[in-house]
Amino acid sequence: MPINEKEINCNLFDQLTILEDIEEIAEKEQATETLKLISKKRKQIERKLYQKPPLTNND
Repeated sequence: MPINEKEINCNLFDQLTILEDIEEIAEKEQATETLKLISKKRKQIERKLYQKPPLTNND
């Protein structure tokens, strides 16, 4: 389990990278339902990544 915010952010950026790779294939295949799901997941990840206050406290 991630210990600090930097680790959490790295995991979220990794998830975004995976979505980008999947999206590339989905666009080639014109998989509209898959593209919709990718968009939804991207929004969920970005909401976590850019939330205020941060996910962890550095007290």
